[in-house]
Amino acid sequence: MTTLRLSNEPRALGKSGIMVSPLAWGMWRLAGDDVAAVRGLIDAALGAGIILFDTADIYGCDTPAGFGSAEALFGRALAEDRTLRDRMVIATKGGIRPGIPYNSGRAYLTEALDDSLRRMGVETVELYQIHRRDLLTHPQEVAGALDAMVASGKVRAIGVSNHAPAELDALQSFLGQPIAATQPEFSALHVAPLFDGTLDHAMTHDLAVLAWSPLGGGRLTDVAHPAGALLAEQGAAYGVDAATAALAWVMAHPARIIPIVGSQSAGRIAAAAGAYRVEWTRARWYAVLQAGMGCSLP
Repeated sequence: MTTLRLSNEPRALGKSGIMVSPLAWGMWRLAGDDVAAVRGLIDAALGAGIILFDTADIYGCDTPAGFGSAEALFGRALAEDRTLRDRMVIATKGGIRPGIPYNSGRAYLTEALDDSLRRMGVETVELYQIHRRDLLTHPQEVAGALDAMVASGKVRAIGVSNHAPAELDALQSFLGQPIAATQPEFSALHVAPLFDGTLDHAMTHDLAVLAWSPLGGGRLTDVAHPAGALLAEQGAAYGVDAATAALAWVMAHPARIIPIVGSQSAGRIAAAAGAYRVEWTRARWYAVLQAGMGCSLP
C-alpha cells in the first residue's frame, strides 16, 4: 500500500533561496519575564531541528507587558547568547495595531520594522510578513514599503499572512521581487485553504506555506473529537501523540506545508520532531479530513 512519507530535510523558502526547516516554532503565546525559560524553549526548538522562528510585533498585546513584548522577550534571550542568531531564520510580521485595527501604510510599516528589529536586537530578519490585509492601503504602497525594506538590507524576503490568493496577487503585481511565503490558518479543523485556492495558488507560484494553529487551537488533541481520536490512533502506531500526528497530517500535503508549533513547553516542542516518523495512507489522511469537516467528501 502506498504511504505518504515526510522528510526532515531543509527546503527553500519559496523563491528566496533561504533554507528553512519543515517545522517552525511560533511565539504568539511567548510571555513573562523568565529569559532562562525562553532560552530553554529556543534550545528545544533547535534540538528538534527547527531553525525557523516566527513572531510578530502584536504578540504579547494581550499580556501586561503589552504590544511588542514577545519580540522583546525573544530579543533578551538572543542578547544573552549572540551565537544563537546565526542558527536561526527569523520571521516577524507587522500591520496589526489594536484599536485601528490594520495599517499597512508605508510610513507605518517602515517604523514597525525598525521597532521590531530594535526589540529583538537584530539588524535584519529573513522574512517580513504583512500580518493581515489593510483594506485602506493600495497594494502599490504596501509593495513600495516592502521593496524598500529589502533594498535597505533589513529584510531578506517578504511574505503575507491571512491573505486570499487574489490579495496576494494584487500585492505581487506591484513588487519588484517574488513573495516568498504565505501564512494561512490550516488544520484538520480549519480546512478552507484546501478548497479556497490558497494551497493550489501556493503550489502554482512556488510559495512556502506556513500554517498557524495546526492543532486547531488544541482541539485536535482531544480524543473526544472524531478527528482527535483518529489522530491519536495514527500517532500511537508510530509512537507519538495526537498533537504530533496532527502536525504530520498538515505536513503530508503536497504544498509541503510548514506547521508552526505554538507550544510554550520545551517537551512539546521537542516532541514535534516525532512528526517525521508518521506515515499516511491516503485512506487514513482523508479519514482525518472528513472527521475534521464533520461530513463526507463527495
